[in-house]
Amino acid sequence: MVQDGETAPSDPAHRTVPSLPRRLADPTPVLLFGTALWFAGVVLFGWRDLADGAVGVEFFTCVAGTTLGIIGFGVFRWQRSAARRGSRGSWQGLSGLDS
Repeated sequence: MVQDGETAPSDPAHRTVPSLPRRLADPTPVLLFGTALWFAGVVLFGWRDLADGAVGVEFFTCVAGTTLGIIGFGVFRWQRSAARRGSRGSWQGLSGLDS
């Protein structure tokens, strides 16, 4: 429904929104950077806890973050390969990021 003062999509003055550039639309660098930060926390807190002789909650939080980052990246790659194959249940629009 068009509100007062808005243009309808069929109106010639209506402007379509351009798609994002590839480097902004690709989530791979963000996923890898976030997982690398969690892994850096594993190393940092693991080293600290090794020196103290007791394992703290920070270490296990970073292990969980690293694990979930790896699983999330795997699911993302799985969905992207399904989109490339043309699978019916896959997300649409991911295969354009593969070039």
